[in-house]
Amino acid sequence: MASPTSQLWSARCRSLTGSVFPRAAARSLHEGPDTVDELLDRNLVKKKKNEEQRSKGSDEEEAVLLERRRLTSIRRESLCLYRDIIRATRFFSWPDARGAVWRDVLRSNARREFEEARFERDPEIITRLLIGGRDAVQSALYKLADAQRKKIAEKEEEEEKIRGGSQSEALLVPKAHI
Repeated sequence: MASPTSQLWSARCRSLTGSVFPRAAARSLHEGPDTVDELLDRNLVKKKKNEEQRSKGSDEEEAVLLERRRLTSIRRESLCLYRDIIRATRFFSWPDARGAVWRDVLRSNARREFEEARFERDPEIITRLLIGGRDAVQSALYKLADAQRKKIAEKEEEEEKIRGGSQSEALLVPKAHI
């Protein structure tokens, strides 16, 4: 049974954050757009219908503002993706064939790919890179989760065989003595 102090502390944590483990419940890996169309709508600059009616000076100012918003959105999405990659790689703690830890290999590859695409200005290419990166992170995590589930199932089967075998032997031994 938990002590009154730990119960009080747990109650305080719940009242402040809504749960005991707020990061696990409140944050998922994908907090970006829900669909590809939504991602494209956020990142691509759209032409206005009444663009001809506006003066040339206000058009230039608006174009600059739209470009800044688009770049800010792209930066935000790419930073979010990079952080998600860093978070996801912490689960890859085993070494590869050369002896390097997979976490470090994956992080260095992600850093290299982000650096290569750093000066890319075409919104369509950037959007494709972001979508591809998101898909890669999600598929890697799904594969990792599936592999972990298989290992757990195999371990449970082995333990069940051991328990089942020792129980049947235990039942046979007393009958032989009777």
